[in-house]
Amino acid sequence: MIQNFDEVQKFGKENFDVALKSFGAVSTKMQAIAAEVADYSKKSFEDSTAVVEKLMGAKTVEKAIEVQTDFAKSAYEGFVSEATKLGTLYTDLAKETYKPFEAAVSRTSNAA
Repeated sequence: MIQNFDEVQKFGKENFDVALKSFGAVSTKMQAIAAEVADYSKKSFEDSTAVVEKLMGAKTVEKAIEVQTDFAKSAYEGFVSEATKLGTLYTDLAKETYKPFEAAVSRTSNAA
């Protein structure tokens, strides 16, 4: 009976360690995602402000349309780029979160 209790205790400790590693990975990756979103938001605001200033200085309708068109194009390209970066970060988050559990599951499967 004591041997079974020790095995259960060891199993519980291993699972607790796995959970801690997973939470650590989640915390680190979520910080990276939050920093990326904050940087993108700041850049987007600055770009929008610059466009408004250019539009206010436009002397003709054609120039205003050109400024707006250039902004729309660059904003779209920036958004696609940012979405790709965030997709990669979320994929890394999922992989890093699952990695500690993967080892635990394989140990449990091999033991059975």
